[in-house]
Amino acid sequence: MSHDSNVFPALLRYWRGARGLSQLDLAGAASVSAKHISFLETGRANPSQEMVLRLASTLDLPLRDQNALLLAAGFAEVFREPAESEFDPVVKRALDIMMRHHEPYPLVVFDRHYEMVAANEGTQRFLRLLLGDAAGREKNVMKLLFDPDLLRPFVVDWERVAGGLLVRLQRELLHKRRDGGLSALISTLCTYPGVPADWRVPDLSAPSLAALDVQFDVHGQRLGFLTTLTVFQAPQNVSLEELRIESYYPLDDATDQLCRALVS
Repeated sequence: MSHDSNVFPALLRYWRGARGLSQLDLAGAASVSAKHISFLETGRANPSQEMVLRLASTLDLPLRDQNALLLAAGFAEVFREPAESEFDPVVKRALDIMMRHHEPYPLVVFDRHYEMVAANEGTQRFLRLLLGDAAGREKNVMKLLFDPDLLRPFVVDWERVAGGLLVRLQRELLHKRRDGGLSALISTLCTYPGVPADWRVPDLSAPSLAALDVQFDVHGQRLGFLTTLTVFQAPQNVSLEELRIESYYPLDDATDQLCRALVS
């Protein structure tokens, strides 16, 4: 496979710098010589496919960027990027079971740009309760939260919740670096009315939370959920690695009872 001999060295230098590693650091972590890393970054040596994958894994690159590194070195992509409809039947079955078993509480599956891929009936019922006919207007879960015409007015302590989620996105962008779609999403969220101007600058001192509690004011009734994110462990295709499963758990009996009542 033909390739530009300058692209792989440039990408390797870029990702090493992005991870804050010296050539010696990367060499030690990947169990190769610092001289070989130097030769790879200057184009004096060409990597094998195994070496590309070893360095990519050492640099903790997302599968999408591992594919890009392989292409730059003249190799074919290793990790597939199937559409959601083309997922392995075992994966689709697992997602279906997760959505059903989480009823009557909301569960949402979204991609790397926070676009909904799937949602269970508990999600649809709760969105209809809050938004009525506008429930299906927006498929991006972050825009749903930030838009003052959608979920934002119902979220108690909205700045805490939205600010924390925006920091999560900014951390993801810093990790991925070259994701134009994620960068565009962050820019869009920051343009909504009432979003503080200083949110455009990532606050990396803020803690990274594995779970987030969010409360909604629904016609004077306070309803609360603990939300958690689940990802697939060690996936072998790009789309599956980038899926996020957000599950909502009721914080109190009132929220639990409302979710159950919405079924009938």
